[in-house]
Amino acid sequence: MHPHHTSRPTARRTTCTRPVGRSPLQALEESFLTLATAAQPLTLPAHLVCEEPEQPVLPVDQIRSRLAHAATSPTLRQHTWSEVVRRAQRLGDPWDLVAVGMTVPVLRRMLARLACPTHLERAEVEQEALAAVTSAVSTVDVETVDVARELFATADRAVNRLVYAARRRVEQETHQAVHLGRLTRSTAQAACQATSLEAGSGEARNEYAVLARAVSAHAVGVAEAQLIARTRLDGEPMQLLADERGVSVRQLYRHRAAAEQQLAAYLHHQMRDQ
Repeated sequence: MHPHHTSRPTARRTTCTRPVGRSPLQALEESFLTLATAAQPLTLPAHLVCEEPEQPVLPVDQIRSRLAHAATSPTLRQHTWSEVVRRAQRLGDPWDLVAVGMTVPVLRRMLARLACPTHLERAEVEQEALAAVTSAVSTVDVETVDVARELFATADRAVNRLVYAARRRVEQETHQAVHLGRLTRSTAQAACQATSLEAGSGEARNEYAVLARAVSAHAVGVAEAQLIARTRLDGEPMQLLADERGVSVRQLYRHRAAAEQQLAAYLHHQMRDQ
C-alpha cells in the first residue's frame, strides 16, 4: 500500500531530543500534528476505523481519535494498529513517526499514573517510554500479535525498569547517608582535632568541622562540601541547589553521592590512622 501524502515537513524523528520548554511527548505530538494538519495532510483509509465511512480517507490525527472512540470495535482497532505499524516497517519515514505518535495519548495516561521517585525527571521517563515504543514498532510481528497491546506493554516494562533502578539508587543513597552520618558522628572529634571553627566562646567540633577538614585535606572540593552541608545538615531542598547550579536534580543527586563516597573513604582513612 502507498502513503496518502505528498507534502512532508522537514523534521521528523521517532525519538525526541528534548527542546527547551517542551517534554519529549510534547515535541513528538507537535511533529505528529504537523503531519495531520499540513496543507496536504497525511491520511489513512477511513474504513480502518469506520464500518461505513462517509469519506475515503481521514487525517492521521482523526484516525487516532477514532481509535479511542467507544464505537470503534476492537477488531477495527487491531487492524488499524497493524496497518500503521506495517507501513512504518515497510515505508519508514514518516510512518515511523506516525506509529509512535499514535501512542502519545495512552502513554500520557500511563505515565500520569506512574509513581516516580522525586529526583527522576519526567522527561527522562517519557524518553524511555518513547525509545521502547520506537524499538517495538520496528520489531513487532504485525501478523501474529495484538500490536497496540505489545507496544504499550513494552513501554510499561521499560519505564518500570527505569523507576525501579531509580528507587534502588535512592535506597543506596539513603543507606550511604545513614552510614556517613554515623561515621561522621563517631569520628568527628578524632578527625577534627587539627581543625577548629570559632563559634562563640570556644571551638565547634562537629559535622561542619569534618567537612572543613576534608576540604583542607583535598578529600572533597569546596562545592562538594557545601552541597553535603546544605542538603544533609541544613536540610535545604535539592531542587533549590540544582536551580542555583544550573543542573538537573538527578545530576545533583549523583554529584552528592560521589562526594559522599569520597568523604566516607577519607574518614575511613582517618579512623585507621587514629
